[in-house]
Amino acid sequence: MVELLSCVPLLIAIAFLTVAERKLLAAHQLRLGPEELGVVQPFADALKLLIKETIIPARANKVLYLVAPVLTLTLALIGWAVIP
Repeated sequence: MVELLSCVPLLIAIAFLTVAERKLLAAHQLRLGPEELGVVQPFADALKLLIKETIIPARANKVLYLVAPVLTLTLALIGWAVIP
């Protein structure tokens, strides 16, 4: 329960910082940023991420397709472990 209470505000802060970043990048590129939904935009992005379907190519090795990103991240983090 304590973990949840500490993680939720952090996730919400990151969501709003992402919207701020998108607005700054849009201003830098002289275009409109995320203005359609306003304050609801981070929650719409999170909902879209949660309900998005995982697409696995038909001829791909399914195990390798799912394990490869985890293996790559693990090896990268092991590389950081040896740096004092």
